[in-house]
Parts: sequence; structure tokens; C-alpha cells
Amino acid sequence: METTNDKGLALVETYYKDYGCQARAMKKAGKRAMGYISAVAPVEIINAAGFTPVRIKGDPNEAVTKAYSSMETLVCPFLLNAFDLALKGKYDYLDGIVIPHTCDSVSRTYEVWKRNFPLPYYHFLNVPHLDGAPSLAFFTQILKTFIKSLEQFTGNGISEKNLAHAVLAYNELRQAMRDLYDLRKPDQPLISGIEMIKLLVAVKALPVDESAALVRQVTEEVKGRTISSPQKPLRIMLVGDQIDDTGLIEIIEKTGAQVVMDDVSVGSKLYYADIETTSDPVYGIAEYYLEKVSLPTFYRDRGGSYDENLELRFGHLKRFISEFNVDAVILLVYKNCDPYGFEVPATISYIESLGKPVFYVEDEYSSSSSSRLKTRIEAFLEMFTQERR
Repeated sequence: METTNDKGLALVETYYKDYGCQARAMKKAGKRAMGYISAVAPVEIINAAGFTPVRIKGDPNEAVTKAYSSMETLVCPFLLNAFDLALKGKYDYLDGIVIPHTCDSVSRTYEVWKRNFPLPYYHFLNVPHLDGAPSLAFFTQILKTFIKSLEQFTGNGISEKNLAHAVLAYNELRQAMRDLYDLRKPDQPLISGIEMIKLLVAVKALPVDESAALVRQVTEEVKGRTISSPQKPLRIMLVGDQIDDTGLIEIIEKTGAQVVMDDVSVGSKLYYADIETTSDPVYGIAEYYLEKVSLPTFYRDRGGSYDENLELRFGHLKRFISEFNVDAVILLVYKNCDPYGFEVPATISYIESLGKPVFYVEDEYSSSSSSRLKTRIEAFLEMFTQERR
């Protein structure tokens, strides 16, 4: 790929390699930053309270050396790695951390974080795991409690106007991201999977306005690219949770295949629906996270049959496979991740029912397993390529 202007992509590279550098610099200038875990933390409320939301991430290239003294070993390896980074000072610029109740690993380590990584503010967000009117009413009240907590911490009120402004700002980011995703649809995608994951990670530690501007800048840059190879790559969709490192995608794309779509929690799960701009922005935010962010920790039972519930849970995968002309799917689940692990059989059977092969791999959040992973993925892609000939 060739481009005449890579300023936006150069910024992405900087923000990806030195994750949180912008929030750290803003902290030194008197601004505030709030860390959060998982895709269901309402960044709109954090933004409206005057913080830059910073999603907690790990680093698979960093060996865990400190976290074992405080956190059990049979826990989500991502969570263990991220906690280890916090103990090593990676997130010392944060004013606080918000931890939603997503899975047992996250909820049971709340006190571990609070005790061993002391910050001025901690908040546990009690997210329901069922959809429907009672859950929505409950979660709306939970978010209002969260707002009061932030108001008490900062000493400043959070107005509906500020919340509505934050909702619009994040909706603009979502639209900008969808526009960029569209450039992966052609036979020769204009942005690689490696570049895309770096951008998806980079914006998780930037103010929302900067994030949207960066996404639009990258979009304009890659639109100007010329594709030199006439050969259509094997088109892969990546499915999983917090895949926030390029390692796996580098393995895939070095074979000549290309990741053209994802269903991961730092990616499309957050960008393919907007928050409704209602008269009650808190209700709109609650509805979005409870009913539009598709995670295995939510059980949706609105269908009249098992097959209808499968469509509710995985129907977006069918749409992605069709719109992005996906050839095969790679499903990555981290060890000890029960929510994703429990639905692996249903995920595989649903995707295979669409006529697409799935390569499932359970792995650790560590680059130490990359050689083993590389061999397996290369074998899968080579076998699939030969079958297509």
C-alpha cells in the first residue's frame, strides 16, 4: 500500500506504542483522567464529568512479575496482565478507576485493585446481565448513582446538557469509525488489520474529540492509497474479547491474508450502534450498553425459540460476514474466560451454518505462546487456501 500523507497513521503509531501518553501529558497540564475496564463502562458519563476516559489495557509482551502476589492465578490472563502493569506504574496518572460487573473475574478483583493500586476514586458499576424493561430501569438507576458518585468526587454537577453533548460526541466518533470500517469492504481493503487495531487501541486513551478527528484524518489518508497487488487476499474476521495487541493480526497478515472485520470489544462491538438522543440521556446511555453492545455476559431471551435467540446473539456476525465478504473466521478466547468459553460451541456452529470455516483457539494473553499460535494459524490458512483452489 502507498499513501502520500501518513501524519494521522504516524500519530496512531505514537499513541499505540506509548499508550496513555496524551492522557499523561494532559494530567501534567491539570486535566484529569479516569481509567475503566471492559466495553460496558459508560465513557459518556466519565467524559461529562470532566475526565478523559482511559481504557485499561495490558501488554502481552510484558511478563507478569508483580501481580501474582495479590491476584489469584486462575483468573482472566488479560486482567492479570493489566493489573501487573498498574502495579509497575503504567497507570499512575489516573485519578480513579471504574470497574463494571461484567464477568466474575472482573467483579471479584475489584477489591484487589482498590487495595493494591490505591487511587483517589474507585467505583464498582453493577451491570445487570439480562435485558428487558426491569433490567433497563435498574441500570438507569445504577448510572444515576454513578453520576452522583462522580459529582461528590469532583465537587461539580453533571448536567443533562453535558451528558447530551457527550452522547453526541461519542456518536460522532462511532460514525467516523464506521466510515473507516467501510474502507475495508473492497476486494483490496484500504487499511490493513494491523493499522486498524492500532487505531482502535490508540483512541481508547484520547479525548473523544481528538479520537474522532484522528479517525477522520486516517480515513482521508487511506482513501488516497493505491493498491499495487492485483491479488485478492484471503479475507478474515477476528472474533474475541479484548484483543488490544497486533501480535495475532501480524501472524495472520504475514501469510498474505487480511483481517477485514472484527467482532472484538475494542472494535466493532462499540461502534456499530449509536446512543439514541432521548430527552433523558441517562436512559439512552443505559439502553445502549445493555441492549446494543453485544457481549456474552448479557443473556437476551426475546426470541420465541433457540434459533431466534441465536439470531439475536449472533445475527450481527451474519451481517458482517456478508457486508465484508469474509472468507473465514478466527475465534480467540483467553484461558479462564468463562463467558466467551461457554458460548464457543454456539458461536462456531452459527458461523459454520453460514458456510464459513472457523478456526478456534484458546490462548493466553502473552506473546510467549506466539510461536505455537503462528504454526496453528498458518496451517489453518494454508489448508483453507488449498481447498479454495
